[in-house]
Amino acid sequence: MGKLIVSLSPHAHGTDTVERNMFGVIIALMPALMVTFYFFGLGSVVVTATSVAACVFFEWAISKYILKQGRNTIMDGSAILTGLLLAFNLPSNLPIWIILIGALFAIGVAKMTFGGLGNNLFNPALVGRAALLVAFPAQMTTWPKAGQLSSYLDAETGATPLSIMKWAIKSGDASVLDQLPSSLDLLLGNHPDGAGAMGEICALALLLGLAYMLWKKIITWHIPVSIIGTVFVFAGLLHLANPAYADPISVILSGGLMLGAIFMATDYVTSPMTPKGQLIYGVAIGFLTVVIRNWGAYPEGMSFAILIMNAFTPLINNYVKPKRFGEVPAKN
Repeated sequence: MGKLIVSLSPHAHGTDTVERNMFGVIIALMPALMVTFYFFGLGSVVVTATSVAACVFFEWAISKYILKQGRNTIMDGSAILTGLLLAFNLPSNLPIWIILIGALFAIGVAKMTFGGLGNNLFNPALVGRAALLVAFPAQMTTWPKAGQLSSYLDAETGATPLSIMKWAIKSGDASVLDQLPSSLDLLLGNHPDGAGAMGEICALALLLGLAYMLWKKIITWHIPVSIIGTVFVFAGLLHLANPAYADPISVILSGGLMLGAIFMATDYVTSPMTPKGQLIYGVAIGFLTVVIRNWGAYPEGMSFAILIMNAFTPLINNYVKPKRFGEVPAKN
């Protein structure tokens, strides 16, 4: 009879790796990226290439020359993903030097300062966007119209659906909402008179990415569904109370809500670990997004809502803990 040899745990190994998940999310972003190139042309190519290259460079340089790490992490895909998500949160006519500053904040401040991948408290791409929004509010809120394929810095700008919603609330005039594209146009990206950040142009492309990530089990449904469901309920109640508030479908399909709910709130590092914690996290993000959009200074509230809840993630993880294997519930 052969000897039974028991090695140290773990005894079971999954197929998940950092590289697999990061490049899986990048693949899920491809439909939205192609749509972005189609609608914004040269500007989107310049902004995306600059953002990705800058994020990869800053991670390599900081790892090698400041942290002096023996193994560089630029091949795991996380810097590329951060660059793509940062680009998706920017206007397609943003000057290169401003993009470089945003990439430095995303990688240097939000990620590498905390020790690199797996240690950051806040979503790096959203930190980069928030820093640029505070430092360069005019450039970050000037949105080129879609369809100007060869224009970059001189692109014609227009009003976004969110700015139209904001003006309707401010004026109390529900007829202002007639300027909004239809729900179908918002879904397909048909914004003839305005657009927004590059990654929010077409909700359908983002939903295709969601379907891919759910199929590949890269993420679970808890965070996206809880965010979108909460926004639908809260925005619907406001619309019923006052028609000057946009209908919930338009609210969901406008701005960066779909992008944030699907690709940024679901970040492994900055979101809760348990399904119950993820539901709490998603509901809070959805509620805060509607509050900031309707009563905050900026028309968009998704980024700030996610960053606020990133800070609460450790508390949620501490409050909603999974039961230990073999643990017996305490008796009163």
